[in-house]
Order: sequence, then C-alpha cells, then structure tokens
Amino acid sequence: MSKDVQAVIFDMDGVIFDSERLVIECWKVIAEKHNIPDIEEICMRVQGNNRVETGKHFLEKYGNDFPYDAYKKEVSALFHQLYGQGRLPQKPGIRDILTALQAQNIPRAVASSTRTDIVSMELKDGTLLHFFDAVLGGDMVSRSKPEPDIFLAAAAALQAEPEHCYVLEDSRNGIRAAYRAGMHPVMVPDMQPPTDETRSMAEVIVPDLFKAWEYIASKL
Repeated sequence: MSKDVQAVIFDMDGVIFDSERLVIECWKVIAEKHNIPDIEEICMRVQGNNRVETGKHFLEKYGNDFPYDAYKKEVSALFHQLYGQGRLPQKPGIRDILTALQAQNIPRAVASSTRTDIVSMELKDGTLLHFFDAVLGGDMVSRSKPEPDIFLAAAAALQAEPEHCYVLEDSRNGIRAAYRAGMHPVMVPDMQPPTDETRSMAEVIVPDLFKAWEYIASKL
C-alpha cells in the first residue's frame, strides 16, 4: 500500500451506481400523483444529504405538515420495483477501478448518505460488496454531508489517516464534506456540474472513473 494513498473512499449514488437521475424520476412519478410542485429542484438541492437532512429541507420547502416519510416510502417502493435485485445500472469503470485498487492492496470503503442496510443490499445485488473493506451509511453518523463525519468514520474504519485518503464524489455536498475532512476530493460530476466553490475544493475534476483511477494511480 502506498503511504501517499492509504485508502480510497467512494460515495455510492452517482459514483458507483447511475442512480441519482433514477431517484429523481421516481420522485417525479410520486410528485405528479400527489401534485407536489418543483420536485426536481428540491431533489437536486438535497443530493448528498442523509434522510434526516433531506426531510428537513422538504419540510422547509413544503411546510411542516408535508408527509415526507409517507412519500419517501412510495418513492423507495417504486425504485426497488424498477431497479432492485441487481437491475441498478453501474457507472462505467467502477469494476475497473475497484479491481485495480484491490490489486494494489489499497483499502476501499463506501461512505454514502443512504441508509447502511440499503447501501449493503444494493452493493450485494450488484455483486460489488466484496470489493469493500468497510461500508458506512448515513444512519451511522449524527451529521450528514456536507459535514465531514462520515468520511472521517470511514478513514477510521480503514485505519487510514485522513490526509492520505482519496474521496470519489459527484455532489457538491460530498465535495464539501471531503474537503472539510482534510482529504483529497476527486470530483466525478454526475447531475451537478462543478461550481466555483467545488472547483476550489476539489483537488481534481475528472469526467469518469477511468480518469479517476489514472489520477489516483499517478499518486502511488
């Protein structure tokens, strides 16, 4: 293992799986059913947040009587119906980068804002779970991204120093969290293009996971 690259930490949605747009499509179906306006705007805003923080943002937008939990259950049921049992599309290059990291004996973790049981299930269904030494979900820390807690917990689980961890993220909240953790944020944009803020925080912005591996490999 390289002393400069002690671990690589992956976000899940939008990095491992091409799932962000699919979640929004499911929200659109439920929004049309219940006449919820501006659903895409709020979904984009909460990317990278855990369920608790996402719920807070929904209530701020739609009012305290908004039945977020009930609608979220409908969205989750529809998502599982359409994309469960291994049907969730994977990002190009994900197996390549995981295989390369494994060959180099570089520890790997998932640090997602999604609940841990769902993260583990989706990785298992996608036959990717065995690549990871640690799996952390948003329910395992008290503060959601953009706070650094989940990345620091992942580093601890891998027994790696934060300053030698590389983080693959697609969302602005994720890049903020990796930056605040004192890690090396590698942005692989999905639905959210880089902003001036994320450009200033990301160590590098790459178009895909193939280029992400090229960059990490250059540090070995």
